[in-house]
Amino acid sequence: MSSLPKSLNDTAWEQLFSKYDILNQVDANGRFEISATQIKEFREPRLMAKFDHTINLPKIFANNQLAILPITRGDYIISHFDAYHKFEVDNSPVTRVSLPTYIQSLDSNNVPSEAIALNCAIAANIVSDFLQDEDLVSTVSRRMSSGSFSFDIANSKTAAPCRVQVDNAQIEIDAAYEGVRGLALFEAKRDISEDFLVRQLYYPFRVWQSRITKPVRPLFLVYSNGIYRLYEYAFQDANNYSSLVFVKRKNYSIEDTAIEITDIQSVLRRVIIAPEPQIPFPQADSFERVINICELLNEQELSRNDVTEQYAFDARQTNYYTDAARFLVCLKNTVTV
Repeated sequence: MSSLPKSLNDTAWEQLFSKYDILNQVDANGRFEISATQIKEFREPRLMAKFDHTINLPKIFANNQLAILPITRGDYIISHFDAYHKFEVDNSPVTRVSLPTYIQSLDSNNVPSEAIALNCAIAANIVSDFLQDEDLVSTVSRRMSSGSFSFDIANSKTAAPCRVQVDNAQIEIDAAYEGVRGLALFEAKRDISEDFLVRQLYYPFRVWQSRITKPVRPLFLVYSNGIYRLYEYAFQDANNYSSLVFVKRKNYSIEDTAIEITDIQSVLRRVIIAPEPQIPFPQADSFERVINICELLNEQELSRNDVTEQYAFDARQTNYYTDAARFLVCLKNTVTV
């Protein structure tokens, strides 16, 4: 099978690694610090230093077990960090909820962004049910400075952890809800992935656990295909990035996601067979993710490279899943149901 073309990030990082001898620097010193100014010599830092999932890592990072973390507003550190965590597999049932009848400005069938997904989750009492806390109030969701703190993080090459110092890096909290019992900090996503960058939970946690006396609860909300998947985590040691532990997960839907046998029989009776689309037969291995990519593409036009860099796909998966999405669109346009 022929190799896929390199992404723009792959090419730019290979040039940076060559210019600054980064691999040898990491081997010699255990780390390499790089500035946004240096990164910008080859490509915009905002496109070069944000890898929310391991599959997004440039090949030179993945092949050498490297990760990158921000340490100031314009500086980053590269090392053999164990920086990601796999989402726990959970086949628990979906809890059915509904929006209040008086809400007219939210449509459960049209959730185009993380912010709207969070608003729907609040309005349908998903968040309050999951947190089991009273009198929730939206508080500190925004971009802000991290302040100064240090932490240990596991190193994939050595038994000893790395020590990292952070000074006024930028963080972003998608939603924060404070109740009687604690402060819940949410990271929200609309793309389904196998893992996530722990930094998205850890940096906000460190900022707020030092400022308030209540427990700070790091949470993930993943919305796709009408399902709100909520995950709660905790850090057993506030000073240890790698002390993340899973607490609980629950699935919710504001729509009726159940498919009855009568629904299938109805489609079977009404469908008119059409010629198969002239598109490579789909090789995507998760129909849930096919639906997810259709949702993402429905909101905005994205090139294959955009899909690869912005969502939890590598280049080959991008081809498989976009072909599957095109296949479905062609069927929709040619098959009368």
